[in-house]
Amino acid sequence: MKIIISPWDSPAQNCALEEYMITERPDDVLLLYRNRPSVIIGRNQTVAAEIDETFCRTHQIEVVRRLSGGGAVYHDYGNINYSFIANKEASPVLDRDFLTPIVSVLRHIGINATVGHRKELLVDGRKISGTASHVTRNRQLFHGTLLHRSDIEVLHHALRGDRSVRGKGVASVPSPVVNMSDLLENDDTTEQFLNHIGSLLLEYYHLEDYTPLTDDEAEHIVAISPKYSNEI
Repeated sequence: MKIIISPWDSPAQNCALEEYMITERPDDVLLLYRNRPSVIIGRNQTVAAEIDETFCRTHQIEVVRRLSGGGAVYHDYGNINYSFIANKEASPVLDRDFLTPIVSVLRHIGINATVGHRKELLVDGRKISGTASHVTRNRQLFHGTLLHRSDIEVLHHALRGDRSVRGKGVASVPSPVVNMSDLLENDDTTEQFLNHIGSLLLEYYHLEDYTPLTDDEAEHIVAISPKYSNEI
C-alpha cells in the first residue's frame, strides 16, 4: 500500500485523481484529500432531487458527480476524504474490509467507531463517515468521508433536494451526523487532524513517508478533470 495526499482542494481534480488511480496505476493506493465546499453525488443520482440548487449556487458550493454509486455527500475543509484503490481479488469490493485501518486509527485517538450495515462509520448511532465503491474489470475503489469540523448547518441545507423529481435516480439515505471534533473536545484544526491520521496510517502500513505524484501524473490528472465539471 502507498499513501498519497492530494495537492488539490478541487472536487473535480480529486475525482480525476481517483479515476487516474483506478485506471492507470497498477498498485494499491490510499488517497487522502480535502475538498473546498462541494456536494459529490453518486453516479446514478438526480441532481435536483439531492441538493438545493439555489442554496448551492448562492454559497458557491460546487456539485460534482463521482465514479461510484451511493448517495450525495457534502464536503468542506472540515471534512477529510479517504480512497482505497486496489487490484481486484477473488472477493468483491464490498466483501473486503477496507475500513479496518480507518477504524483502527480512529480508535487509537479515542473515537470508538463501529461499522454500520451500509458500511458507514458510526459513533453512538451517529454517522461520522459515509462510504461508496466502484469496481472495474481489474481494479476496485472504496472511498469515504470523515467529518471532523464540517459546517453541519450548511451540510443539511445543501443536501435538501426535491425528492419529487428523483425519477429512477438512486436516493440518498439521510442519517444523523456528528463531527469528530465534538467527540474529541480539543482545538485541533482539520489540517492537524489530517496530519495525525496520516501519520497513524503510515505506521499501520509500516511506511516511512507519503508517495508523491510525479509531474507527469499531476499533468494528466489536471487534463482529465474538466469531465467532472460543476453540474449546476
